[in-house]
Amino acid sequence: MNNRNRLHRSEHSARNEYNPEPLMVNIPQAAWQNQNFRAVLWTGNRLQMVLMSIPVREEIGAEVHTAVDQMIRVEEGQAAVQVGSDKDHLSDPKRLGRGDAVFVPAGTWHNIINLGSRPLKLSTIYAPPNHPVGTVQHTKADAEAAGY
Repeated sequence: MNNRNRLHRSEHSARNEYNPEPLMVNIPQAAWQNQNFRAVLWTGNRLQMVLMSIPVREEIGAEVHTAVDQMIRVEEGQAAVQVGSDKDHLSDPKRLGRGDAVFVPAGTWHNIINLGSRPLKLSTIYAPPNHPVGTVQHTKADAEAAGY
């Protein structure tokens, strides 16, 4: 399956195995092409690459991963990031632009907000993997319905 089809799959894969093949990809281009709220691009034994597209004036929503470190990078657009020790005590928003990243240790609450006039394109690395192989969620509502 080529990368373009991988980014536009409409169904969630129930498989739990890891991708045994290396993947070479232009991350900014793949992020720009991604129209889904969340799309798993690649999953290895110890980390996972996910692409996100956050609509104008929307956000990921405050979340925490208790056993997963995360790196979130802005590939296109303007964002605000908030981090904190609990959902009700997030930091004041800090601005992020293209090429900026935030490293989020396991157990840290965080939120990313789209400040721009176009969809915010993000890439994120989870270590260890956080989503089932092949996960594609078209909207935030789809992600919430799946328990994210």
